[in-house]
Amino acid sequence: MKAMTAGPDTRVLIIEGRFYDEISDELANGAIAALEAHGASFDRVSVPGALEIPQVLGQAIASGLIPRAAPHSRWHGVVALGCVIRGETAHYDIVCRNANHWLMEIATRHNVPVGNGILTVENQSQAMARARGGIKGK
Repeated sequence: MKAMTAGPDTRVLIIEGRFYDEISDELANGAIAALEAHGASFDRVSVPGALEIPQVLGQAIASGLIPRAAPHSRWHGVVALGCVIRGETAHYDIVCRNANHWLMEIATRHNVPVGNGILTVENQSQAMARARGGIKGK
């Protein structure tokens, strides 16, 4: 397995769950800063929340837009961004488990490099502490 290093010829798809807009903005700012620091280009697609991220990844693969080795591919890899904050019900556990499981399942099955930036936290202050700080965020 060869490590992928971002560079001027690297194109990345950022899939961002927008359930918490302020947190999503901070996560996107950090990802974009990291990609730009390496000269990589990117496209962004927004989805309602973390559960929809694996669905978009699957659709991009099925349409031949990923992985880069596909004949009509557009991106080398994906950065998945989102946030799940614990609430009063089991919904948190379901969303965390399924979003992360299916993201990794699809990525490994199709050999697609994925940076997983889906936060799973107890509260909003934890989320902001991890989302802020650009490249050097928690």
